[in-house]
Amino acid sequence: MNLPQINTNLFNQLRFILVETSRAGNIGAVARAMKTMGYSDLVLVTPRCDHPLHDPEAVAFASGAQDILAAARVVGSIAEALQGVNFAAAVSARLREFSPPVLSPRQFAGQLVAPPEARAALIFGNERFGLPNELVEKCNVLINIPANPEYSSLNLSQAAQVLAYECRMAVLDGGGVLHTPRLPVGDANPVGFHGEAASIAQIEGMYAHLEQALVHIGFLDASNPRKLMPRLKRLFARAQLEKEEVNILRGIARHMSGRDGKQDP
Repeated sequence: MNLPQINTNLFNQLRFILVETSRAGNIGAVARAMKTMGYSDLVLVTPRCDHPLHDPEAVAFASGAQDILAAARVVGSIAEALQGVNFAAAVSARLREFSPPVLSPRQFAGQLVAPPEARAALIFGNERFGLPNELVEKCNVLINIPANPEYSSLNLSQAAQVLAYECRMAVLDGGGVLHTPRLPVGDANPVGFHGEAASIAQIEGMYAHLEQALVHIGFLDASNPRKLMPRLKRLFARAQLEKEEVNILRGIARHMSGRDGKQDP
């Protein structure tokens, strides 16, 4: 039986990020879930277990995916984990007041076949506490798995398996190319041209620059900011900013601050 040839390099464009994972076994199980669907880029942010890549429980739960586990990177911050990423998706069972747009796994995966090409990341939180609000606000979308509302708690590796499967099917059905997800536009006319998607680091830099400018003109009270920045982040998350658009916004912020020509944050 001749199986269809798949360009496995395309699956390296999606990164799985685990934040402050407590159980080494869950890390191994996620590695296994990833490998079964063809993914390999695993990053651990400040895991709460010792020696997570070599823990006997992690190795046992990887069950044949020890290569994914051994190649995983351990970093000290979410900024390090998101280096090179231009589309980040937080995975959470809990909806937030100021979350980015909410998608189901299938909606997210379905958007992977809209241009331009991307480096995307799925972010999973601690087994007990999930993801902090400030991290969710950094993301482009929040993925909520539509589980049984009477018992919606999924194990970390189960959630990763659901996402890995849906994304694999989207890549295969979309001709084998992984692209930057674009949010559904309903009945609106699609944009004819898409520029280069801004990276998470570029967008975070723009937020810091804009916040400084708003403080400078007296629109934002730094001692009592309320919820202005979370609301602005949610607004811009819906826009899916491109690199040139971020540069325009930073130019506006520069003039608001009277810092034209000076170094930006």
